[in-house]
Amino acid sequence: MTGGAGYVGSHAAFALLDAGYRVVVVDDLSTGHREAVPADAVFVRADVGDRNAVAEVLRGLDVSAVMHFAGSIVVPESVEKPLDYYANNTMNSMALVRTCIEGGVKAFLFSSTAAVYGAPDRVPIDETMPTKPVNPYGASKLMTERMLADASAAHGLRYACLRYFNVAGADPAGRAGQSSRVATHLIKIACQTALGLRPRMSVFGDDYPTPDGTCIRDYIHVTDLVAAHEQTLTHLLGGADSFIANCGYGKGYSVKQIIETMEKVLGRPLPVDIAGRRAGDPPELVADSTLLRKTVGWAPKHDDLEQIIRNALDWEESLIRSGRLVPAE
Repeated sequence: MTGGAGYVGSHAAFALLDAGYRVVVVDDLSTGHREAVPADAVFVRADVGDRNAVAEVLRGLDVSAVMHFAGSIVVPESVEKPLDYYANNTMNSMALVRTCIEGGVKAFLFSSTAAVYGAPDRVPIDETMPTKPVNPYGASKLMTERMLADASAAHGLRYACLRYFNVAGADPAGRAGQSSRVATHLIKIACQTALGLRPRMSVFGDDYPTPDGTCIRDYIHVTDLVAAHEQTLTHLLGGADSFIANCGYGKGYSVKQIIETMEKVLGRPLPVDIAGRRAGDPPELVADSTLLRKTVGWAPKHDDLEQIIRNALDWEESLIRSGRLVPAE
């Protein structure tokens, strides 16, 4: 897998090892952490766009399937640095797909995003709805989806694009979580605020066309997300057709609701400021995941917002105990 030293990739590595797979992680550690890679996985430090390095891994380790998690994922940053996102998310993916086809890879799973839908006219969102990304992050991922479809038609590569909604939480067993010091996801930011790693947190916009004025998102526990990947891998390796599917629970929570739930778990209020809107943020994204459930038999086991928040908090506290993060004074 690529990006196995990152948030979702590290969880997937543990899940696949638990299921008996041999796991090879390719990561350049530009944003990932070497210590996040399970000890039982083979680790290769390389850029996924380095075709020679990836070809050597495929050839030397007899790789039959690839999960592609590597990429840039911060929406506001993509608006500020669009060419970086097209380079890292689209061009590097093109190089990887070409190398995989030449290397005889049988199945390819791509980490895509709900951002490909842009600002949809209705929710929940199903896969038949138009793809109209409103930021370079979503556009860069959609380009890779189209590339995979064309490459599959030409070369027979079986693939799945899993469109993530908002991934959150951490491994309930405490083996993995979001390790980045600079938080960009709401629940991680709230956890860091709760634990004194930052003095305050901001709500970016309270004037959206939603019930409480703040953005609404579908939050999926990372453990359920990687279970979907494992089931999809089995599906593709069994000879099934390629597909694209949403990964979410089908329910949305606003930014204010997330903060209120965090405060409930903590038993105290958080210091919160209201700030202006961020560029590229759609008002509401909620998944219809019927296709994923029917196609691979996915049935989530951690669809509980308080559990998601508690697992995320537990992980942040473990980072502090290990000395990897230090609370603000």
